[in-house]
Amino acid sequence: MRAPQEYEIAALDFSGTEYTVEQTGTDKNFRPEYEARDVTGETLFHCTHQMYESNDRFPFVDDDGTELFTVEASGKWDIAGDYLLTDSQTGEELVILDNDFSLFQDTWRIRDAEDESLLAEISSRGALYTVARKLLPVGQWIGHKFEVTDAEGNSVGTIESGFAVFDKYEITISDRSSVPLAPIVAGTVVIDGIQGN
Repeated sequence: MRAPQEYEIAALDFSGTEYTVEQTGTDKNFRPEYEARDVTGETLFHCTHQMYESNDRFPFVDDDGTELFTVEASGKWDIAGDYLLTDSQTGEELVILDNDFSLFQDTWRIRDAEDESLLAEISSRGALYTVARKLLPVGQWIGHKFEVTDAEGNSVGTIESGFAVFDKYEITISDRSSVPLAPIVAGTVVIDGIQGN
């Protein structure tokens, strides 16, 4: 198995342990827009969820609009399926994000793009919160809480948001040596984009 650091994006530095992912609004076509920052407040990337294209697509760009990497669904309207993360600078397919759609708990897996070995999991908190977010009239405003585990099932971090119209996630990783950081931060955007829309 490859080391977690081998799944990072060539043009980005994910050497920290704390990141913020925020939905900053929508574009003129009402597609959600996101931004990710490190602990110093420096912007790492921007992303607009291309949700009206043939396949769901997430192009991640820098401040100048240069594409850094993409995440694209394997099929149209792929709520529970595979999303491939590709480094735009090297052309390398790095990881697959896959989801077992469930009303009671959301579990996303990060897998190696070649051999599909498990690298990490992102799982939502209990069924009550998950059902409330999906069924209550203001459920989409209830804060998220996800646990991040490594390939062995050990808890290595959390992804949390508070009660808000636009989600803002605080990502904290306690052991960055056992999980790939860039796919976790990008995965937060994908999870919010797919499940929120």
